[in-house]
Amino acid sequence: MSVLAPLALLALWELLVRTGLLNPQFFPGPTTIYSEFARLSGNGQLLDTALVSLQRLGIGFVIGAVPGVLIGIVMGLSRWARTIAEPIIAALYPIPKTAIFPLLLIIFGLGEASKIAVVAIGVFFPVVVNTAAGVLGIPMIHHDVAKNFRASRFDVFRTVALPGAAPLIIAGMKLGVGMALMLIVVAEMLGGTNGLGFMIWNSWSTFRVETMYVALILISVLGVALTFLLTEVERFLTPWNRAKR
Repeated sequence: MSVLAPLALLALWELLVRTGLLNPQFFPGPTTIYSEFARLSGNGQLLDTALVSLQRLGIGFVIGAVPGVLIGIVMGLSRWARTIAEPIIAALYPIPKTAIFPLLLIIFGLGEASKIAVVAIGVFFPVVVNTAAGVLGIPMIHHDVAKNFRASRFDVFRTVALPGAAPLIIAGMKLGVGMALMLIVVAEMLGGTNGLGFMIWNSWSTFRVETMYVALILISVLGVALTFLLTEVERFLTPWNRAKR
């Protein structure tokens, strides 16, 4: 059913276009979109465009997720760190990241740094919030056992906090991936000359709607693929969590 339902939706879409109930200027049929996809794939343009966006997304994701995990674990383990960091995060988190992109353009310019920076900022917040929540959710008995065995702070970090919070850390990363995809598209629309966001913007300005749909569908596929990859990473890193399901 999970395969047949999307296929049925595509067939209905194509039927509505061919019968004139949907305007092909705004809603080109799936066969038209596939033809455009084949053309862009054949000349290598689609792959080059996707790789540019993926490179920016990957760098920004690492820059945002790594400090998010580290700071989140410290917040979960230390009441003082939590007291200091929570008000700052609560104040900054609701600010739309697209709203600060013009400021990042002023600071970093029109190059790669501004696009990577907005992705990193967008990824950081869901990761740090979920990581802190994951550490706080670890049963106190685990901390007591570590204390009884005279575990050092690093041992607690390595053997209690990090594995105990891993499921929520991965959940935060999944949210971060979705946020990163949205932000990189917006960044490439507003300040880019290449990438999937620029492809969408350029297609709109030249009214090549089928090319716009190709880019939109590719972004959706990338989101599904990256989420699936993180799910597999979670299954590998947290076998005890998999056993509960």
